[in-house]
Amino acid sequence: MLSSFGGTNLEQDQSMNLVGHLDELRNRIIVTGVAFIIFFIAAFIYVQEIYDFFVRGLDFKLTVLSPTEIVWVYMQIAGIAAIALTIPVLAWQLWLFIRPALKPIEQKVTLSYIPALFILFIAGLCFGYFFIFPIVFDFLLGLAGENMQNMFTIEKYFGFLLRITLPFAILFELPVIVMFLTSLGIIDPVKLSKIRKYAYLVLAIVSAVVTPPDFLSQTLVMIPLCLLYEISIQLSKVVYRKKLKKDRMAKEEFGMLDPEEQELMEKEKTAE
Repeated sequence: MLSSFGGTNLEQDQSMNLVGHLDELRNRIIVTGVAFIIFFIAAFIYVQEIYDFFVRGLDFKLTVLSPTEIVWVYMQIAGIAAIALTIPVLAWQLWLFIRPALKPIEQKVTLSYIPALFILFIAGLCFGYFFIFPIVFDFLLGLAGENMQNMFTIEKYFGFLLRITLPFAILFELPVIVMFLTSLGIIDPVKLSKIRKYAYLVLAIVSAVVTPPDFLSQTLVMIPLCLLYEISIQLSKVVYRKKLKKDRMAKEEFGMLDPEEQELMEKEKTAE
């Protein structure tokens, strides 16, 4: 009877904890959604200025085929701007959700990744727009030659622009995501090195999808993506070494070090 009663209480506590976590997760999602809506409205107010920025260097006028086309493009532009501005809010809400499960030092480390997520997202957009997009766009225009008249609808043009730039904005988040997961012990540089060939295959597919079917354009895209992955591995090594060192120091404090770890600690102190 007691065992059954105790088991029932344990199950009730676990159920209440689960419900509490789900409620908190729902609140975090609601806050993020409200932030996105606010940023979307703000971006839509200034969408004409954003649109003018993207078309300022064109030597041709974009065509509109339906009254709703321009509205749809404006919503896409405002949506991308809202996503970029919502990233810090989303990261902050995610950090608040997982903070109780983190150690104090892990809380400080992971908190520092939030501004980096926003900066790298913007850097990826800029890289795709100012470097990759002109190369791909000029190449495709060159295929038309002088015997064809170039006429682009506003929807097709901006759809192509977003298809080129957005993958880089997402992939530029890779270093911060890798560092974050390494600090939590989910991945490590050894695992990243083992899956390198598979990662390169995925990056090759991405470069093939967002570029024209020619070797030069795909190589120009593939190289920075591979460099980004290698940088992520090196950053993961830095975070991983620091994590191991802190874990050994914690074990040393409680006298839980094994002989090999004790020897390694002594070598590190001697080197310092």
